[in-house]
Amino acid sequence: MAIFNQIHRMRRRPEGDKISSIARFAYDGARPESDAPKGGIEDLFWSNTGPVVHKWHHYLPIYQRYFERFVDTPVRILEIGVSKGGSLQLWRRFFGPQAVIFGIDINPDCAQFDGQAGQVRIGSQDDAGFLNSVVDEMGGLDIVLDDGSHVSRHIRASLEALYPRLGDGGVYMIEDLHAAYWPSFGGGYGKSRSFMSDVKQIIDDMHHWYHLEGEKVRPTAGHVAGLHVYDSIVVLEKERVMAPKHSQIGDGAVMSAPSRGGEA
Repeated sequence: MAIFNQIHRMRRRPEGDKISSIARFAYDGARPESDAPKGGIEDLFWSNTGPVVHKWHHYLPIYQRYFERFVDTPVRILEIGVSKGGSLQLWRRFFGPQAVIFGIDINPDCAQFDGQAGQVRIGSQDDAGFLNSVVDEMGGLDIVLDDGSHVSRHIRASLEALYPRLGDGGVYMIEDLHAAYWPSFGGGYGKSRSFMSDVKQIIDDMHHWYHLEGEKVRPTAGHVAGLHVYDSIVVLEKERVMAPKHSQIGDGAVMSAPSRGGEA
């Protein structure tokens, strides 16, 4: 959530009025009513008394949905963006003592959090050599959470380096993608430079069986079992994807090839 600090410094830019309007979403009341089960990450977030953790409320159930199966396992987690260190402590409390938790940040001040709830390494998320050295140290990857600069080209660079290193069954989550709509973060509505254009291309790539254009996003090609889009969050589920097959089972079933544009 370091993005909020950047937003307040950008009020004078041409699109500053639109960006700074995000402040209207700020909330300082009591914990909102929720149907979320007790004991999950929402409890940990709302009861936090340690270093600051800054999250959009609607992110919490998304974390629970995709990360819960890794709780109390030796899961290997890399968080891009350390900020004030509170997020790493939240993940430690959530995943448990077996988890291998690393955070990276370009700000050298974040080195002070190394060894507290996880390991911290200082470097840039668009430096493939640095990222690979961290993954080597971790012994592999099961979860990547990109909460870094939110600049589209940086998000793209991290995906190119890290997605191929992610284990099968792993989860790659990118958050704060509202920034992909802002020119100051290298994005813009309908712009090819926005990371949202990559998301749309990955959807087309997943369906390459049915068109003639092939797969264009190289690091994810053939290994996206599911792509889930939420408000400001995209989740990629990694599995090797095989060519789809279909069957007809039952009395009188007749197999026939579908027409080029017709029904299966």
